[in-house]
Amino acid sequence: MTARLAHKRILLGISGGIAAYKSAELVRRLRDAGADVRVVMTPAAQEFITPLTLQALSGNPVHLDLLSPAAEAAMGHIELARWADLVLVAPASADCMARLAQGLANDLLSTLWLATRAKLAVAPAMNQQMWAADVTQDNLALLRARGVAVFGPASGSQACGDVGEGRMLEALALVECCAEQFETGRLTGRRVVITAGPTREALDPVRYLSNHSSGKMGFAIALACVEAGAQVTLIAGPVALPTPPRLQRIDVISADSMLAASLQAAAGADVFVATAAVADYRPATVAEQKIKKTADVIQFELVKNPDIVAAVAALPEKPLVVGFAAETENVVAHAREKLLRKKLDMIACNDVARADIGFQSDDNALTVIWPEGHCVLDKASKTQIARELVGLMADRLQDVMEGRVDK
Repeated sequence: MTARLAHKRILLGISGGIAAYKSAELVRRLRDAGADVRVVMTPAAQEFITPLTLQALSGNPVHLDLLSPAAEAAMGHIELARWADLVLVAPASADCMARLAQGLANDLLSTLWLATRAKLAVAPAMNQQMWAADVTQDNLALLRARGVAVFGPASGSQACGDVGEGRMLEALALVECCAEQFETGRLTGRRVVITAGPTREALDPVRYLSNHSSGKMGFAIALACVEAGAQVTLIAGPVALPTPPRLQRIDVISADSMLAASLQAAAGADVFVATAAVADYRPATVAEQKIKKTADVIQFELVKNPDIVAAVAALPEKPLVVGFAAETENVVAHAREKLLRKKLDMIACNDVARADIGFQSDDNALTVIWPEGHCVLDKASKTQIARELVGLMADRLQDVMEGRVDK
């Protein structure tokens, strides 16, 4: 359970109800499981538990107002909606569920609910008769029909003295429910190989040629593939990122070492995803000793590095090959050309000239292209973008396996 929630972004919405006191324990337990938690409270929720309590437990400011100038100057409601991997409303009162089901957007929580592409979940909490009411069950059916996960409720004694269904699940049970939202099964039984990060090409024992790739996108895709049930091998260039859980990581430095690891891992793989920003060139010779700063001008002869993704795509028994194109101009045109020239099955391209989705950003936006079409993934967290891309990859792989398209 803990591994599945590590580094996940949970946006916890708290609506008005006596069960709001349980939300404090829920925040603590989510953080114990490795999640990053931000809290949004409705005005009614603030009557039951203070924002200061939730801020202390989450380690983040609590978001209260839809039209707060301070919030909009820092992380506006749209940015907060993009940030989340899962939006959980706990407790979800009868009134809150009704507003979410009807698509109202008259406070911060309901606006975020409409604005996010993250997974959605509610943990109902209300009087047993309110839970049993026809209109509440109708609203529940609407939410479920739209793919909203419903956690509980439990049955037992209630604050009003009644006994029956309507109690919010306890914190540990809700944490387990949250963890289950990150298991999709779309790639169960499949082997996926992913390259990520930059390569370094040595000039001498202390200097090298490289680029600004952080590896964040590749690591997010690796984690999304694990969530989808795949057996994942992550081939990582030199990056300062922790290893995602439940996968094999192979660390490499240069393009040559990444090529060797990729060709070995790709044998028998179902999917190969090349997110690594491989240096295009390397020095023809590497100085054995540190180059001294004695000349005003120094020249190096560079030779072209191997094209790793093209080499994998040329294998006789190749996997489904997904390339990446980080461009600064004519992004889609360059990506389409690369798709055809390298004989890839899919390619994902982004504009790294944009500061908001560049190499070091936590967000991204992609255009994913395949021979018969394309899909635009609008700006969101790299975690969310990774899940959407993995869904497209799984669809494409299914088409190949069922003979609808050729690899």
